[in-house]
Amino acid sequence: MAHSHGHSHDAAASNRTRLTLTIVIVATVLVVEVIGAWITGSLALLADAGHMFSDLAGLTIALAATVVAARPATDRQTFGYQRAEVFGALLNGLILVGVAVAVVMGAVGRLLDPGTGHVLGGGMLLVAVIGLLANVAGLLLLRPAQASSINMRGAYLEVLGDALGSVAVIVAAIVILFTGFEQADAIASLLIAAMILPRAFVLLRDVVRVFSESTPADTDVAEIRRHLVSTPGVLAVHDVHVWAITSGAHVFSAHIVVDPQVLAAGTTGALLDELSECLAHHFDVAHSTFQLEPAEHAAHEEHHHR
Repeated sequence: MAHSHGHSHDAAASNRTRLTLTIVIVATVLVVEVIGAWITGSLALLADAGHMFSDLAGLTIALAATVVAARPATDRQTFGYQRAEVFGALLNGLILVGVAVAVVMGAVGRLLDPGTGHVLGGGMLLVAVIGLLANVAGLLLLRPAQASSINMRGAYLEVLGDALGSVAVIVAAIVILFTGFEQADAIASLLIAAMILPRAFVLLRDVVRVFSESTPADTDVAEIRRHLVSTPGVLAVHDVHVWAITSGAHVFSAHIVVDPQVLAAGTTGALLDELSECLAHHFDVAHSTFQLEPAEHAAHEEHHHR
């Protein structure tokens, strides 16, 4: 028997709206930063613009993934297309790594050759402040949805990195304005790269966890087993497997050894309902499948998995 509650259509539609608005904001600021970098000669602004370009690509991928993930299940795709969100997160992570490497190379080149160009601190500061305000708006849009979706979390982390990057550019611009130390621009670029890489690592780590069908990080298998065994009529639980189709869509299967009286009384249906409701209520398991078996059948199974 399987139980499913999934993501609601309203939540999916809300996520698409949030992503669309954020894309518009990021695209606008991207153009402003590219123009600002060209006028001011700021490598940090250009690095932040490159970061925003990767975010724009990532957000577009995320938006496409939410549309694909909303498609219904078929005989070929029995869980539907929910894992499209994970593929979107994978692309986001790879883009972030590429941008970080490019930024580091540019910043090191500027540090090794200080006479590359003059930086206009005032214009750099103005553009960075505009970027920060826009990023804050994007964060407010994405924050409510980032806890329930790996795809939305990836988008949120990207915009958060942009906001921190804008702060670094603002600090560098202030240093240049008050001290004339133009190398602060290249240093800020390296800081932006240093902020990008950990976010990329976290995102890629979550993707690997889903693709390898590891137990979700927030799931305690031993606790699930204790809950199931404590259910009246259940004697033992074995062959337990927990994995995720995507974030927030946990899948569970197990063999349940039942009391002979349950089988004799014909109340297995009620037991299945109780087990499914337990997992859905306490552990947010989207799909659960149980194989009910008498004790004598479990005794001669060759392999008992945890």
